[in-house]
Amino acid sequence: MKALLFLTALFASPVLAVDWNTETIRCGNLVYGDNQTSVCFAETFLTETASETGLKIDPKFARIALATEEVFTTPLCVFTGEGDFKLKDSERANLRRYLENGGFILSSPGCSSEPWDKAFHKEIALALPGHELKEIPMDHEIFSTVHKITKLNVKGGGSTRLKGIFINGRLALVHSPEGLNNAANAKGCCCCGGAEILEAKQVNVNAVAYALLH
Repeated sequence: MKALLFLTALFASPVLAVDWNTETIRCGNLVYGDNQTSVCFAETFLTETASETGLKIDPKFARIALATEEVFTTPLCVFTGEGDFKLKDSERANLRRYLENGGFILSSPGCSSEPWDKAFHKEIALALPGHELKEIPMDHEIFSTVHKITKLNVKGGGSTRLKGIFINGRLALVHSPEGLNNAANAKGCCCCGGAEILEAKQVNVNAVAYALLH
């Protein structure tokens, strides 16, 4: 039995003028800065989400430029990469408008890249003044929409927590400095994965379901 068939009846985005009952759901891989993006974020969670929910979800990411209106045609985007970066003013404006109007972002550096993570924190502060990245409690719905997750284990040992941005009570962005990329299952990726979260795929499946419900 599909875990979340009710999603097709419930979901109606306040900003994305798309009927997910008839249209294929696309998830974006953001292109930003100096044409930066990532091939090291595994798409396998999209197929699993489709199987678990009964929804029609494209198994491949859509490559979407953050500065364009196309970003508003998808309920969820991944924002990832390696090394330093800087967003354009138009990209910051779109990032803010996307999140404030129902969009959802999964963000993490490829291979646990510290320069990328540092740049991300700087850009989020510029794009969303007044909104802080806060620790997400483990009893939040993001950890139970499809998979029940009680602990986040890190590759190499230890555990961690996710941080997020809440807008009007809704979780709009989930971030991990260690990584949610599941790089070992990303085709064409030569990244070691760094200190990635071992439950990354389950978190990402939950995130798609959460994004569609909220």
